[in-house]
Amino acid sequence: MSKKTIKAGIIGSGFAAAFHLEAIRKVYCANVEVAGVYSPTRENCRAFARKHGLTVCDGVDEILDRVDVVHACVPPVAHEPVVLAALERDKSVIVEKPFTGYFGDGTDDFYGHTCSKQIALDQAMASVERLLEAERKSAGLILYAENWIYAPSIQKEREIIEKTDAQVLWMVGQECHSGSHSSAYGDWRLAGGGSMVGKACHPLAAALYLKRIEGSARDGEPILAKSVTSRTHAFTRLKNFRDEGHLRSDYHDIEDFAMMHVVFEDGTIADIFGGEVVLGGVHNSLDVAANNHRTLCQINPNTAMATYNPREDAYKDIYVVEKIGTKQGWSPISPDEDWFTGYPQEMEAFYRTIAYGEALESNSRLAADVTAVSYSAYVSAENNGAEISVL
Repeated sequence: MSKKTIKAGIIGSGFAAAFHLEAIRKVYCANVEVAGVYSPTRENCRAFARKHGLTVCDGVDEILDRVDVVHACVPPVAHEPVVLAALERDKSVIVEKPFTGYFGDGTDDFYGHTCSKQIALDQAMASVERLLEAERKSAGLILYAENWIYAPSIQKEREIIEKTDAQVLWMVGQECHSGSHSSAYGDWRLAGGGSMVGKACHPLAAALYLKRIEGSARDGEPILAKSVTSRTHAFTRLKNFRDEGHLRSDYHDIEDFAMMHVVFEDGTIADIFGGEVVLGGVHNSLDVAANNHRTLCQINPNTAMATYNPREDAYKDIYVVEKIGTKQGWSPISPDEDWFTGYPQEMEAFYRTIAYGEALESNSRLAADVTAVSYSAYVSAENNGAEISVL
């Protein structure tokens, strides 16, 4: 069978746009032609286009004229308008996390860390409903770019759950490192929150996904989150925080640590952590305790390879692993970091869906559930850890 040709466009020109483009170029199920890139930061857009040999478009409408699918690699505040614009034109859209959220009340003195989290939840879910309704009316699809779903270890755990009729009792997940690459991250009005929606969203999505898989495999119905208990902290904004220059600490009004305790409708649980205050690289893991097995999904770092370097400058041109901080001494070097993290597998799966209609694992319903749990968790944290219903 000959491969289909799919025309793609990228909206955004930062960190996310770069790794999306790298993953697009590894897609083998279809011939993907990147027809253009657009970003309102025009200088950055032109530099990105020159580096990667792409055509610069003058706006969202122009890029939608050229493509079958668009990649929304913009700050979270722009996700909803980009997704709606694509769906209204019957184009599919691959949207980065967080799916959507609450981005303030429009006033100059808005301060996210102390705003009403019930309003945040209500407004975030209203945005979710607008997006889901637009998808229902469109020939296009929302493809939620949650790479954890496609990480090899998570997909292997999916197989174990399906083939052994496992009951997952408890999961512990984390995404922690020393701070985001994005300049927009740190301002609630652009990011929609801090570690809860920017870091903990990844292990949360994986936990929600695996419980969906378990329920669907056994009874034909997904097992959903029922309630959440949460706390958040802002360590780098404490008056007594001693900044040694190793952690990003320019956050305006977001938390840099979040935890949530999720109870599913079958009574099982997941404990999820996200943070910006952990040195030594990216720490991505999900520990699954089931009634018939235990699995540790160690995405970053992992033991595939380690290297010892006695001199920092010797490895100056060698990529070791994201956010490692130093290349001197022992490092958990990743021979293919993107593969372990699921980026190429994610993009391959998305283009199989777009080109051939294959079933979509990371879809708008999962994105909606992640948003509901995350913003309900903010309400819990505002109420000193009170249990908040999600269903």
